Amino acid sequence: MASTSQVDQIAERVERLLVRYEELQRTNALLVQQVEALTQERDSLRSRLSAARSRVDALLERLPDIKSAA
Repeated sequence: MASTSQVDQIAERVERLLVRYEELQRTNALLVQQVEALTQERDSLRSRLSAARSRVDALLERLPDIKSAA
């Protein structure tokens, strides 16, 4: 009977480990989705920043040179 009790305890622990493993898999999948979304957002922001810098540079090129105007 002691061996049956020990087997039951091991089976219970294995079941808890399996439940925990499934929880961790779901959590990991959600984290992967968040990383992908944040990576896309970062790339979009980098692209917008680059475009804004280009526009600012173009505007600066159009400004008259203060030294030559004086």
